[in-house]
Amino acid sequence: MKQQFPEFLRVRQVLDTPVLADIPAAVTAELDSLQLPLAGRRIAVTAGSRGIANIAQITRCIVDYVKAHSGTPFIVPAMGSHGGATAEGQREVLRHYGISQETMDCPVEATMETVLLGQASNGAPVYFDKAAYESDGVIVCNRVKPHTDFVAPNESGVVKMVAIGLGNETGCTAMHAHGLAESIPRSCALSLEKAPILCGLGIVENSRDETCLIRAVPKERFLEADAELQTLAREQAPKLPTDQLDLLVVKEIGKIYSGTGMDTKAVGRIRIDGVAEPERPRIRYIVALRLNEHSYGNALGIGLADITTKALVEQIDRKAMYSNLLPTTYLDRGKIPVWFDTEREAVETALRLCGDGMKLAIIENTLHMETLLVSRAVYEAERAHLEVLEEHVELAFDEEGRLLN
Repeated sequence: MKQQFPEFLRVRQVLDTPVLADIPAAVTAELDSLQLPLAGRRIAVTAGSRGIANIAQITRCIVDYVKAHSGTPFIVPAMGSHGGATAEGQREVLRHYGISQETMDCPVEATMETVLLGQASNGAPVYFDKAAYESDGVIVCNRVKPHTDFVAPNESGVVKMVAIGLGNETGCTAMHAHGLAESIPRSCALSLEKAPILCGLGIVENSRDETCLIRAVPKERFLEADAELQTLAREQAPKLPTDQLDLLVVKEIGKIYSGTGMDTKAVGRIRIDGVAEPERPRIRYIVALRLNEHSYGNALGIGLADITTKALVEQIDRKAMYSNLLPTTYLDRGKIPVWFDTEREAVETALRLCGDGMKLAIIENTLHMETLLVSRAVYEAERAHLEVLEEHVELAFDEEGRLLN
């Protein structure tokens, strides 16, 4: 007998979502405030590997600003071991985000070569991209957001991009081996002393994955300004509408949504020995149905799920995933969970484990959770923060067992 699916409600979370109206004007105003020495200089502009809203436009604005002030810009991939830890792989990641020599009208100098700057105060070796190091100045541009591995004043932002992104594979491996929370700010501090970093440009997004703030990060206040932006980003980070769930179905995971495929703090699972799991949310079972095609087979984070599908498992490119997984040393995140032939079987199995009257939710991914499906129990507990878009939603699957809702 087939599983009888419970009814869901389609709801929208009531959120405060400010949006930056004029991105070019914001980039210009923030860079103007720093009075950067650009004339006659070769300036490296960093570009990372995350799905940052408007990143091609923001990067092009920086490039154009450098040109307007008589500098010569070029793009440097700053993504640690991503892109398969190869120069061409990193170029391809940037091309996917609309960043190339053609779109930026300046060179993209991709190389995995690094320069050893010395040791951070905790003994971690500090590496820096060779092309960026040999420039006359580096403008570090990155989104600031909570990190998926730890809690600290400096998590994922311009400080991390200096320590890990510009460290390429060697720097990424060194930072993970010596502990991210301690190594990232200490490594960045050494790079600020020894590398030609001019400034940072921090981007904060709202819970709808939209640009809501761009702020200049002066070199002399690099760590402090990054920490201030981190506080703002934490307030805007996407969250589930409840702290307790029996089942969460994540329709799609992938690097485009989070460095771990699923945002660890959004699902309450970090899976790192010695690091305490978040107090909330608490979720009994997580089902991951699909892998985003732009993850290029990198299913890092699949180990956060309890159940998955045959299709997702078959999409995994072990080389691409392991080149990202192994430098972190967090192997649990790459372990394959229990899997089933179809999405329908995966969901049916999870529902049988949960029983009746449980708190259930279905989301597209952990980056976009404003609109979602929830069971009646979730709605009744959180109705003050939820707007009902559709009642009595019955789960539907196609002939191949793929979830349609």
